[in-house]
Amino acid sequence: MGSGPVILLLAGEPSGDLHGARVARALRERWPEARLLGLGGERMEAEGVELLAGLEDLAVMGFVEVAARLPFFWRLERRVRRLLDEGHIDLVLPIDYPGFNLRITAAAHDRGIPVLFFIAPQVWAWKAHRAARLARTADRIAVILPFEEEIFLREGGKAVFVGHPLLDRPDHVEDREAFCRRWGFDPDRPILALFPGSRAQELSRLLAPFTGAARLLRAERPELQLGVARAQGARFPQEATEGCTVVDDGRALLRHARAALVKSGTSTLEAALEGVPFVVAYRTHPLTFRIAKRVVRVDHVALANLVAGHRAVPELLQDEVTPERLAREVAPLLDDPERRERMRRELAGIRNALGEPGAAGRVAELAAEILHERQATGTGAGAGRPGAS
Repeated sequence: MGSGPVILLLAGEPSGDLHGARVARALRERWPEARLLGLGGERMEAEGVELLAGLEDLAVMGFVEVAARLPFFWRLERRVRRLLDEGHIDLVLPIDYPGFNLRITAAAHDRGIPVLFFIAPQVWAWKAHRAARLARTADRIAVILPFEEEIFLREGGKAVFVGHPLLDRPDHVEDREAFCRRWGFDPDRPILALFPGSRAQELSRLLAPFTGAARLLRAERPELQLGVARAQGARFPQEATEGCTVVDDGRALLRHARAALVKSGTSTLEAALEGVPFVVAYRTHPLTFRIAKRVVRVDHVALANLVAGHRAVPELLQDEVTPERLAREVAPLLDDPERRERMRRELAGIRNALGEPGAAGRVAELAAEILHERQATGTGAGAGRPGAS
């Protein structure tokens, strides 16, 4: 048997690094001799991916914010294109990260290199023509939200719903007593969980209104305990979290909280999976928001609501994100058991819609399918390589 395939994995933010690491592990289980190159973070590197650039350079969001980093992204894109031109890549496996990865997908397609796009970017939300473009240029699209499969199939793409990768997390969550003991909470008093995000730009816009709302709620409920989830690498100004407990185990915080205040994004699905009633909020650069309002094509921002197909949890955006308004939306979730139970039933439906565990393994199966097709037809960079199927 010859050497394994050469696969280029491209992730640009912490969630992509996590999911990319699981895919890298699944690929190595199938092809122990595979060479994995790409963009990502520490988790992917630990699974044997040779990194061309790291997350500290890649994790930027928003039209205005990305514009400031354009020279870096142009240089990086040229470097990846040169790598494709060398003819050694058997498969390109982009993971979300739409702007950059959609351009690389098109470049690989133009060079006859197969593409398996994992975690389709939410182009359906604001640029329908980009969904059609991805359908044309990717050999397979491994989608993680149930309604996405039909969107890309309608555009002529080969889309497969592989289930949401959050379902693959091991259930190693401390019980309430152990969790409260470790972080200094009273297990007999309710906890409000705050998830203001991981990126500096998110924290600069969300941390203060989140903690401000929490303090307003506690002023009327002295028994309320406040926990702020700190993502890996996030830095909080000490004064911003005064009176709150900063917790590094966000999943356990969600599980043991009575209610939560969560920034828009994957964390809304994490909250849904833990069954904690929550409110969603998000603020971005004013210009970014104005542009988004003109082009966004969906009725909801929160992924949890998109999966549910209706407004299962409250959403507050931009100027609505004030301590007073946030506190007003969260208060019923703390005080009304019937309201909490109704939302928990909604969240259980969202969990059921996300599929079954094993997304990374299914992605590896799709990779094998694509490489086998290419070898059978004699096309692509690795068509003649014995280990590439």
